[in-house]
Amino acid sequence: MDFTRIIELASYTLPAIVTGFVAYRFFELHIKNNDKKRAFLLNRDYQKQSLPIRLQAYERMTLFLERINLTKLLIRISPISPDKHDYENFVIDQIEQEFEHNLTQQIYMSEECWTIITTAKNSTIQMIRKTAMSDRVDSADKLREVILNDLLEKQSPSNAALSYIKNEVAELW
Repeated sequence: MDFTRIIELASYTLPAIVTGFVAYRFFELHIKNNDKKRAFLLNRDYQKQSLPIRLQAYERMTLFLERINLTKLLIRISPISPDKHDYENFVIDQIEQEFEHNLTQQIYMSEECWTIITTAKNSTIQMIRKTAMSDRVDSADKLREVILNDLLEKQSPSNAALSYIKNEVAELW
C-alpha cells in the first residue's frame, strides 16, 4: 500500500467518522431533550392534580392550628368541673383528638412544616400543663384566667406555625 492510497482512504474515512460522531451527539441530545420535556409535562400534570389536595391539607392544618390557639380554645371549651386537673385533661384531650383527626395531612406537606405543626401542638399542651402545675392556679376557672393572661404577654405557639404554613403555601405559586 502506498502513501497516496492511505491518504485517499483517510480522506474518505475521517469525514465519515466525524459525521457519524456529530450525528450520534445530535441524536443523543435530541433524546435527552425529549426525555426532559416528557418529565416536565408529567410533572406539570402531577402538580395540576396534586395542588388542590395539598392546598386542602394546608387548609385543614390551618383550621387545626386556629382551633388549638389557646385564646380561642379556652373560650370555646368551658370547664366541666371546678377541678383544674379535670379541665386540663379535658382541654388536652380535645387538642389530641383534633390532631389525630388531621394526622393523615402530613403526607401532603413538607417534613419541616409537619414538624413545626406538631411542635406547636406540643408547646400548647406544655403551656397548659405548666400553668396547671403553678401554685397560683387552684381551680379550672383560674387556670383559664392565668393562661389567657400569660398569652397577653407572649404569642401563642400556633401563631408561629400559622406563619410558617402561610409562607410555605406562598412558595407553591
